[in-house]
Amino acid sequence: MSDPAQAIQQLAERLGAGLRAQHLVLATAESCTAGGIGYAVTLVPGSSAWYDRGFVTYSNEAKMQMLGVPAAYLRDFGAVSEPVARAMAIGALSHSAAQVALAVTGIAGPDGGAPGKPVGTVCFAWAIRRDLAMAPWVKTETRRFSGDRAAVRTGTIIAALQTMVGLLKQRQDV
Repeated sequence: MSDPAQAIQQLAERLGAGLRAQHLVLATAESCTAGGIGYAVTLVPGSSAWYDRGFVTYSNEAKMQMLGVPAAYLRDFGAVSEPVARAMAIGALSHSAAQVALAVTGIAGPDGGAPGKPVGTVCFAWAIRRDLAMAPWVKTETRRFSGDRAAVRTGTIIAALQTMVGLLKQRQDV
């Protein structure tokens, strides 16, 4: 699909349908997209039935205060890391009524890149908790996007939604 806005809208609709079908609710934890994923999913009419809340945690302090990301993770791995993305997703579950969470943290640019973590590096986490007595299932991944700041953010939103839609499809029988 060549129109990113149309792709995002369609993915958000598919995500909503998948969440409704499984009676699940979503929370988001975003850094580099600054609420873009939450905005995308709330474009869908009726999203209040399956979207609880979004955390925009741009600073390290916000990640720690709002989501409980350990300071040691930020110090040892950096804000743009899979351990931090994982902690963000688990924190979103812990601080919401959701059973499903997705988290993104990355370097959208134009500056902020470093050796080993160039501009366009984004770490993702997707978490699903069906039983409060058990730890959530979590998938993490790091991707590198090319283009300017807007392209990195748009690519991140699309990738986050696409993967969550796919994960819910795989789990239809659970």
